[in-house]
Amino acid sequence: MRDEGIGSWPARRARSCPERTALVHGERSFTYAELHERVTRLAAALRGLGVRRGDRVAYLGANHPALVETLFAAGTLGAVFVPLNTRLAVPELAYAIEDSGSCVLVHGAEQAEAAGGLRDRTAPRVLVPVDDDAPDGYEALIASSPAAPVDEPVGLDDTCMIMYTSGTTGHPKGAELTHGNITWNCVNVLIDVDVTVDEVTLVTAPLFHTAALNMTCLPTLLKGGRVIVEPGFDPTRVIELFTARRVSWMFGVPAMFDALAAHPGWAGADLSSLRVLMAGGAPVPESTIAAYQKRGLTFLQGYGMTETAPGVLMLGAADSLRKAGTAGRPSVFTDVRIVRPDLTDAAPGEPGEIVVKGPNVMRGYWGRPDDTARAHTADGWFRTGDVATVDAEGFVRIVDRAKDMIISGGENVYPAEVENVLHDHPDVLECAVIGVPDERWGEVGRAVVVPRPGTAPAEGDLLAHFEGRLARYKTPKSVVFTDELPRNAAGKLRKADLRRDHGAP
Repeated sequence: MRDEGIGSWPARRARSCPERTALVHGERSFTYAELHERVTRLAAALRGLGVRRGDRVAYLGANHPALVETLFAAGTLGAVFVPLNTRLAVPELAYAIEDSGSCVLVHGAEQAEAAGGLRDRTAPRVLVPVDDDAPDGYEALIASSPAAPVDEPVGLDDTCMIMYTSGTTGHPKGAELTHGNITWNCVNVLIDVDVTVDEVTLVTAPLFHTAALNMTCLPTLLKGGRVIVEPGFDPTRVIELFTARRVSWMFGVPAMFDALAAHPGWAGADLSSLRVLMAGGAPVPESTIAAYQKRGLTFLQGYGMTETAPGVLMLGAADSLRKAGTAGRPSVFTDVRIVRPDLTDAAPGEPGEIVVKGPNVMRGYWGRPDDTARAHTADGWFRTGDVATVDAEGFVRIVDRAKDMIISGGENVYPAEVENVLHDHPDVLECAVIGVPDERWGEVGRAVVVPRPGTAPAEGDLLAHFEGRLARYKTPKSVVFTDELPRNAAGKLRKADLRRDHGAP
C-alpha cells in the first residue's frame, strides 16, 4: 500500500477487523469493511468530479458519517479536507472557501440554503448534497461509483486538512495540518487515554472542531473501536445513549458537562459503562470536575489548539484526583515549555507563555507565511499566546489567554482564575470576567454572570464571595447579569462579544 496517510486507515482496518462496527448514526451502522468500500467509492466519485492531488474539498454540515467519509476519501486522493463551521454566516463561509480555494463543497441537507448562497459568492465547481433523495447527491454518487482500490502515494508530510481557527479574535486563519500531524496526535491520544479496541466513543461536539475529530473520533477509528456520531449535543439524548449504547468515552467542553450534571436525569443515570470523560476547549472549573468525581467517574482534561492537531497536555487517569484543575503534563511525543517574554524558561509557579514543539504542530497557516513566522520562535517553537504555570512535578495549570489578561494598577489579573472562584457560588450557572476601563487603575475586572435558574443573586453578594479567596486587586469591581454567554461553535467564550456588549465604563 503506497498510501501512508489518513485516507488509508479504513483500508488498513478493513483488512484487520472487517466485521467490527466502525460508525453508528441513528439506526444506521457501518462495519470497517463497509466504511472502506464507501470511502473507496466516494474517492472515485470525487475524482470523477475533477478532484486531484492537492485540491481542496470542503464539508459543511452537522455531525454525520459523510463528514468522516469525505475526510478519508479526500486523503485517499492526496486532496485536502476543509471542514467548515456550520454556525458561520454565508459571507464568513465564503471567506473560508475562497481562502482555501476549495473546488468541491459537500454539504448536509440542513445546509442547503447556505450552500445555495455560497454558489453565488464562491467558486467551488460542484455542490454535493448529503441527501438520500437527491438524484445527484452524496449517496447516489457513492452507489454509482466503482469500488476499485485507489492507491495514490500519500506521505505523512503531505497536507491532510486545513482547519480554520475559531476566529475569537479577528479573521480566522487556516491551520495546515499534515497527515503526520494528525497521525502523531492520534498516537499521543492512544497512549495518554489508553484507548481500547472495545471503545465506544460518543461524539456530540461538532466534528468540524479539532477536539471532536482528532482527539476522539479518529483515534477510536485508528484503534478499531466504535464511534457513535450524533448530530449535536442534547443532554437528554446523551444520558439515554450512555445506557442504550454502553458509551465508554466522551469528549465535551465544560459548558456541555455542566449542562449534563444539571439535567434532571443525571442523578439516576446509568453511568456504569463510562470509562473516560474528557474536557477541553476552555479552562475547566474545579466545581465541574468535582461534580463528576462525586459519581466515581474519571474526568480528564487536557489542553490543545487547532494548530497542534490539537493535543498538547493531558491529565492522565492516575493523576486526575491528585492534580485536579491542572491540564496535566505534555503528551508523549510533544514537548512543552513555559517561557518568559525573553523566551527563557519560567520558574515553577511563575506565569509564562506556553510554547510547543513536536510532530503534531502544524506546517503553518495556509497562504500566510508572515503569520506563520510570527507564530514561531527562531528555533521552531510554536507560540500559543496562552499563559500557564508549571509545578515542580511538571504539571501545567492554564492561567488564561495572554490577550484576555487584565492589567490593573500594574498587576496582571488572569480572568480564568477569577472565574474559577466565582463558579463556586451556588447561584452562578455560568460566568466570565472581562476588563473595563478605570480612571484610577487603568483597567479593572467586571463579572458577567448567568444566574442559576430559580435564583436572583445580588451584585454585592457575589463580590463578597471573593473576600478571602482572591487578592483584592483580582476581585471584580462590578457584576452584570445576562441570560446567556456568547460562545462560538466549539463552545469557547467569545470574549470580544462580551467586551463589546458589557465593557463600557
